[in-house]
Amino acid sequence: MSQPSPDVYEQGKGMDAHNKVMREVRSRNDASYDPREPTRVWLDEDNTPDGFVDSLTIILNTGGCRWARAGGCTMCGYVAESVDGGSVAHEDLMAQIDHCLDHEDEHAEDMRGEQADLIKIYTSGSFLDEREVSAETRQAIADTFGDRDRIVVESLPDFVDREKVREFTEQGMECDVAIGLETATDRVRRDCVNKYFDFSDFEDACAEAGAVDGGGVKAYLLMKPPFLSEGEAVEDMKRSVRRCLDVAGCHTVSMNPCNVQNYTMVEDLYHEGGYRPPWLWSVAEVLEATADVDGIVVSDPVGHGSERGPHNCGDCDDRLQRAIKDFDERQDPSVFDQVSCDCRRTWDAVVERERSYSLPLAR
Repeated sequence: MSQPSPDVYEQGKGMDAHNKVMREVRSRNDASYDPREPTRVWLDEDNTPDGFVDSLTIILNTGGCRWARAGGCTMCGYVAESVDGGSVAHEDLMAQIDHCLDHEDEHAEDMRGEQADLIKIYTSGSFLDEREVSAETRQAIADTFGDRDRIVVESLPDFVDREKVREFTEQGMECDVAIGLETATDRVRRDCVNKYFDFSDFEDACAEAGAVDGGGVKAYLLMKPPFLSEGEAVEDMKRSVRRCLDVAGCHTVSMNPCNVQNYTMVEDLYHEGGYRPPWLWSVAEVLEATADVDGIVVSDPVGHGSERGPHNCGDCDDRLQRAIKDFDERQDPSVFDQVSCDCRRTWDAVVERERSYSLPLAR
């Protein structure tokens, strides 16, 4: 990866101390990647306002998030997998799309129909930032997937514009903007995550996307960023889920438990004994407590059961993960009644007694 450095856009945003540390951490990476290969692609199923559908998830290698190159979020290591130099040509991005379509064709037997109804495109940055994805490429991708029912594109709120959203809805599909809000609490977002925007900017982005017929927002929240205790993280998520779904235009919340990614501040804290990923019991607690909201709430604990991912004691992790997956589809909190384990008592003690100045209380 090229040496991280802020440009005019990033100056004066975020916490200078966090950005300085993150630039140093990211500079340790010297890996290189093929600009014609996507970072990842897979088929899955997702809960949408239209129901539970097959999805094709694409993580384009765009050259990386501009905010990450300035320093960026304390937990995000995705820029470490980006093409050196910070930009990828239109032809190369479309070659990545072709690769993803080939993957879909090769695994068509895994879907209900001949193709996925939902397309999800992430860049580990902002798909709507024209420094990452040009207007030409954005339109070409809209044309490519115009026969699908719904598309999700990732963006920071700065770049959400109703005309960009309309490029997709004019094809006849619904378009959701996935915004990495992380938390509805401005102080936590600023001090723990090191994101520079406020909740009011998220509200503005929802208004922009919602101004288009067929446009909407899917909010992404982060369960347990660094510097929060387990109990603080749980309460922050409960408040954040409700506050997000109170905003017009936001119909879905995806709560992502933090995992330890390479070349991040969280990884440094983890190795020094200053961070433990959230308990899976915490994920279940938030999903149960917010099951009554008017909207969809889902979670996909990446790396569940591993030391660097959300985990319990090891004995019950897979069972609770299956219950979370079941909840994602059915939105029924009773699924968690089917899982029990002695480690729940340890989790109860951690939530009650752990304090942010002395965490983690248990590994």
